[in-house]
Amino acid sequence: MAQQKVRLGDLLLHENILTPEQLESALAHQKSTGLRLGESIVVLGFITAKELLNFISKQLNVPYFSLSNHHFDPELIKLLPEVYARRYHSIVLQKQDTGMLVGMVDPTDINAVDEITNALHMPVNIALVQQDELNRALDLVYRRTTDITNYASLLYTEMGGEKAILASSPEQDNAPVVRLVDAIFQDAVQVNASDIHIEPDMSVLRIRQRVDGILTENVMNAKSIAPAITLRLKLMAGLNISEKRMPQDGRFSIKVRDKSLDIRLSTLPTQYGESVVMRLLDQSGGILNLEKIGMPSHYLERFRKMIRLPRGLVLVTGPTGSGKTTTLYGALNEINEVGSKIITVEDPVEYYLPRVNQVQISSKIDLTFAKVLRTAMRQDPDIILVGEMRDEETAEIGLRAALTGHLVLSTIHANDAATSALRLLDLGVEGYLVASTLRGVLAQRLVRRICPFCKEEETLNGQDAAWVASLNLKNVTSVFYRGKGCGQCNHTGYQGRIGIFEWLEITPEMGMALEEKNPSKFGVLAREFLGEGLLLHSGMALVKDGVTTVDEVQRVAGEI
Repeated sequence: MAQQKVRLGDLLLHENILTPEQLESALAHQKSTGLRLGESIVVLGFITAKELLNFISKQLNVPYFSLSNHHFDPELIKLLPEVYARRYHSIVLQKQDTGMLVGMVDPTDINAVDEITNALHMPVNIALVQQDELNRALDLVYRRTTDITNYASLLYTEMGGEKAILASSPEQDNAPVVRLVDAIFQDAVQVNASDIHIEPDMSVLRIRQRVDGILTENVMNAKSIAPAITLRLKLMAGLNISEKRMPQDGRFSIKVRDKSLDIRLSTLPTQYGESVVMRLLDQSGGILNLEKIGMPSHYLERFRKMIRLPRGLVLVTGPTGSGKTTTLYGALNEINEVGSKIITVEDPVEYYLPRVNQVQISSKIDLTFAKVLRTAMRQDPDIILVGEMRDEETAEIGLRAALTGHLVLSTIHANDAATSALRLLDLGVEGYLVASTLRGVLAQRLVRRICPFCKEEETLNGQDAAWVASLNLKNVTSVFYRGKGCGQCNHTGYQGRIGIFEWLEITPEMGMALEEKNPSKFGVLAREFLGEGLLLHSGMALVKDGVTTVDEVQRVAGEI
């Protein structure tokens, strides 16, 4: 049956799984979107993906193979060149006595089976695999690291080794440096990296990627190619290519693997050359709504109530990379209505929202937070978002805006919710201003999720067990989990991240303590309000639910 070209629609119709009207709708959807017929049927809700796969497997007498629990052998998989794997939606699974077991999304594609057989030079047995699982597996196995190394060697040779003199080659689309930079971006997208670091060292060049908050690196011996990479990136960002002694910031947009990326670039002169760090912002995914950031329902309900207030200040706090911007944009997206005028003052603008007046500050032309805020007040806003309260002037203008009938949302760098309010006092803002405007503070961090594909129970070592016992939690679990490490998580044991949160509402008693500038009294009142609602407790709740590990909670919130 696997060798016969079967019309899926006819089979589903024959088995009374689809009605003629549903098939007609699916065919129209397929024509308009370019999806496969099976994908269109699932998207339209006529059948679930699992039901469809089981049906196809039964009809074609081909086994269904779940890639989610499969431990990949990279060397075995790479026997099939990537171009064949992606073109024919296939992956090598196992070596069997009768040939090679190959997973395919479409087992009825006879031409694809022939091409794969010729490429492997051995008989092929076919299994059915799911498209989404296949895409994830291919991205993890067929990394761009080999391409990066090859293009780097080619660039090194072209530049004449250590005595390199930079030419104008970066402007050519087929130049090795252009292909090298493209490969760096492609590899980062495949592993869902949030940042790329290019760091010249004494004798090597390090290209590092931050994945789920942790850096991994690829070390290259051809250090002399670093200036060519930096030159290429500066050209893309429109920076001054002759300036190498001063830091520069820029941004540009690119499209990689059907994703529209906004790149924020920063250069920093170091001892061995210019260090370049790029933040990758995926513009194609849209703004994340508040339900998907992982906030507990009781916090989410109170936070939503706060962002619906007609006036006051609501803060989101946490270190760089803790998801503050995502939360604020999710809040803006929710309250972005026709009846409200919203102005944002950001550095830089990370995501674009319709109907919102977004302003990016620029120190080059003295367009500061404070200056834009003063002008924004004359633009008749209802809601103002201040990217960060980093100095007394910005904080005071923002708080006065909240005092005069505006809702102000902002971020501030602090360890937790309680210290965020005190941080405003540290900036020099009058206590009565903080007391009369601050409504609530949301503190957050991001912890890594345990990989669901290699999740297993673990026994805590003595030190970790003692640490958990020292927390004196009321509801502590006796069963702990970890990720063993597999092909799906690049052998890290983790896949994706989730937020841990701490929510503090300013009570009248706390307001009096702030007005009196009495941090000790405020700290006691805040601790009483939070109880077991600290970041640490939020993290341990995820440990109890088997979402993350004790090590992750210690790493992210153990010092608080």
